Amino acid sequence: MSNGKLEILSGGCLCGGVRYRITGPRRDIINCHCVNCRRTHGHVAAYTSVQRSDLVFDSQHTLQWFHDESPDTYRGFCNRCGASLFWDARDGRDKLSVSAGSLDDSGNLKTIGHVYVAEAARYYQIDDGLPCFENGNCGALESDESG
Repeated sequence: MSNGKLEILSGGCLCGGVRYRITGPRRDIINCHCVNCRRTHGHVAAYTSVQRSDLVFDSQHTLQWFHDESPDTYRGFCNRCGASLFWDARDGRDKLSVSAGSLDDSGNLKTIGHVYVAEAARYYQIDDGLPCFENGNCGALESDESG
């Protein structure tokens, strides 16, 4: 934040085919260790969450959506460079998740916890002292950035 206003964050994929801006509040970063996220990202997935109306696309001509094996779950990626950008549970939620690694600058966002640690790979340890949840966090880690 600067001058009392929420900083607009921008991001996109590696090749520039998808570019976006986040214009409103966003949740701090949650690391997901589920098998699907690890396969999609090649490792742990770090996501912020935003209101759909606060995600503004400047370019999306290479954005493609993949229907995950979970009901009503979609993953947005660039069909040219393969960058994983979004996770969307299209089950009536007002928010969708944005891959923190796709942000140009993460601003004041910080990692606040880990979910689906029961599915974490054995090649790494989660030892940062942040809250860990065997599965989802049931909203326990939901908070929007305030400064």
